[in-house]
Amino acid sequence: MKLENLKPASGSTKQNSRVGRGQGSGGGGTAKRGHNGAKSRSGYSQKRGFEGGQMPLQRRVPKFGFNNINRVAYKAINLDTLQSLADNVGVKSIDLGLLYNTGLTQKSDVVKILGRGELNAALEVKVNAFSKSAIAAIEKAGGTAVVDATFNPEATIELKGKKLGATASVEVAVKPAKKEVKSAIKVVEDKAPKKVATKKASKGDDLKKIEGVGPKIAELLSTGGFDTFAKLSEANVEDLQNILDEAGSRYTSHNPTTWPQQAALAAADKWEELKELQDKLNGGRPE
Repeated sequence: MKLENLKPASGSTKQNSRVGRGQGSGGGGTAKRGHNGAKSRSGYSQKRGFEGGQMPLQRRVPKFGFNNINRVAYKAINLDTLQSLADNVGVKSIDLGLLYNTGLTQKSDVVKILGRGELNAALEVKVNAFSKSAIAAIEKAGGTAVVDATFNPEATIELKGKKLGATASVEVAVKPAKKEVKSAIKVVEDKAPKKVATKKASKGDDLKKIEGVGPKIAELLSTGGFDTFAKLSEANVEDLQNILDEAGSRYTSHNPTTWPQQAALAAADKWEELKELQDKLNGGRPE
């Protein structure tokens, strides 16, 4: 077989016919188009997805979800992260440039400070947005919360690549030889044996007993630090809403307004009162 011998299979191709116009062409006055239907009209073209006039497939298939073009996706930074910066980096003022140089944010991030954790250092924090609980905690520690979107990484360029205390300790523990690693682990266990044991033994409460909280949302709340009824009862509704917003558009329809109230009854073992309250709710939302 050679290239010059290749040819299409018999019957797979045919000669295009030259369609004439008028009665003498043999195709009638319509040039074989006929008299009825869309194909007989001038300018006809087969559009993608057209199914002869019936509802096309791409319109019959149901759609889910909603993308809000006005929604602002924040990069969440919590109070415990600010405290780590103050303890391990030794800063008194935190802005977008410092967060970028320490690897906590990217250039395009819109940063919002949330109220998880404790803050003891007096810091001047300048970012795009704050939650109410974060503002209260920063001012209580003697600091200031300023809404400022100025991005100036050159002012703190000497901190570029510097890690937080927790990350640095992990890196130091990985680099030594095996014997040194074992000794380092032993020192950590000797310093805080009770905390490590408590953290492993604690599994948290079943947050799915709160109406409006499913398995996925319960996992999000536990990750956000609200793994028990007691912690959830003390949570700020705005912080709970921020957790849902950060998780994606599929959770924006949930309303956490009554979750702290339900969690307070569950933490106090008032299950009958909780059931009465849930009977008045509609999927966790107040009617």
